[in-house]
Amino acid sequence: MQTQQLKPAPAQAALRPAKATSIRWGILAILFAVTTINYADRATISIAGPELKKLLGLSAVEMGYVFSAFGWSYVLAQLPGGWLLDRFGSKITYFFSIFLWSLFTLLMGGVGFLTGGAAVATLFCLRLLVGAAEAPSFPGNSRITSAWFPTNERGRAAAIFNSAQYFATVLFAPLMGWLVHSHGWQSVFYVMGALGIGMSLVWLRWVHGPRQHPRVNAAELAYLEQGGALVDIENGQRSGAKIDTWPVIRQLLGSRMLLGVYIGQYCITTLTYFFLTWFPVYLVQERGMTILKAGFVAALPAIAGFLGGILGGLISDRMLQHGASLSVARKTPIVGGMLLAMSMIVCNYVEQDWIVVAVMSLAFFGKGVGALGWAVVSDTSPKEAGGLSGGLFNTFGNTAAITTPIAIGYILEATGSFAGALVFVGANALVAILCYLFVVGDIRRFEFRQR
Repeated sequence: MQTQQLKPAPAQAALRPAKATSIRWGILAILFAVTTINYADRATISIAGPELKKLLGLSAVEMGYVFSAFGWSYVLAQLPGGWLLDRFGSKITYFFSIFLWSLFTLLMGGVGFLTGGAAVATLFCLRLLVGAAEAPSFPGNSRITSAWFPTNERGRAAAIFNSAQYFATVLFAPLMGWLVHSHGWQSVFYVMGALGIGMSLVWLRWVHGPRQHPRVNAAELAYLEQGGALVDIENGQRSGAKIDTWPVIRQLLGSRMLLGVYIGQYCITTLTYFFLTWFPVYLVQERGMTILKAGFVAALPAIAGFLGGILGGLISDRMLQHGASLSVARKTPIVGGMLLAMSMIVCNYVEQDWIVVAVMSLAFFGKGVGALGWAVVSDTSPKEAGGLSGGLFNTFGNTAAITTPIAIGYILEATGSFAGALVFVGANALVAILCYLFVVGDIRRFEFRQR
């Protein structure tokens, strides 16, 4: 006689714990997509740069200043951008950020209708506006991952959204190179601006805080809370109105740990802006490639950087899961990655293009592995001022958006070669290593001193 397997009664089924949803990974996918467009829009000027340089008759130093325009406003707007995030929340602040930077990118295509000084001035001003509009983006990324990810997944999350800077080059450098080659440099700005405006509408529709998301369940919320995620950070509170901004900034700058992280990020970001601004020019001017070929070749180091970025986050989180301290788990990939990044100096001593591309790929793989600064910010930012802390971190880091293009422009003007530029960039990787080894100390969440 066969026994019939009984189905559980409805009451018994109701007692089973619900399986946790995985909404946080969907949020991270949107962050990744937005950050990809963010970095592609920053790089539009470098892909169009050789054509603009010829069209406008700019010297290397003048081109360096045009490249740096983004950085001036981006840095100056970091603290206001962080305050807006804390005051109004990530969803609405970030929406306006995406929409406005994309609109200004689109308008840059109109520079082609102007000539002479008017064209240069308009180009410079629009790049300033793009920089100001993008200011809340990375502090917003950090704030959102702090809300949506527990500590033992945060390194992976930060590495994934940060690796979008490389994926942007993989995906868009060949496309933008083809657009310049086939449809003129203006087409790059029109296409990328329109794409960003579309993405801003996706953001507004799908991104919410953990407490507000209509599809997250109680099991996932409990998992996030137990793991240290700041699930209430987007809960409608206006924390920017509850803190005294300048005393908070003084305390943050007074922390040796945070100051070491900030200076280290400046050095790491120097590598980023070499790649975003002068690298295509290096391939065309120093290595004799066409802009179409340079667009495709630039994608190879970017692929390596993307893979390194993912690997760095996985290594860090895996070390945490196996009992390493937070400091060791974050510092090990950063130091190891920066050591690999210094290998770009070898390009000064080789002639074959394929070796140059291989070495640059190794260097940017290392830079990707070491790009865990935003995970460190998520680990260390005070709960009351995550946006402000991220804004201050990004202020330091993106000062490199100003200094790197200008410094390399002067090096080229003085030497006529990129050799000194590669040494300059490699030296910054070394300083980042020294900061994390000898200045930062233990990585922990910063606590305000009560007065």
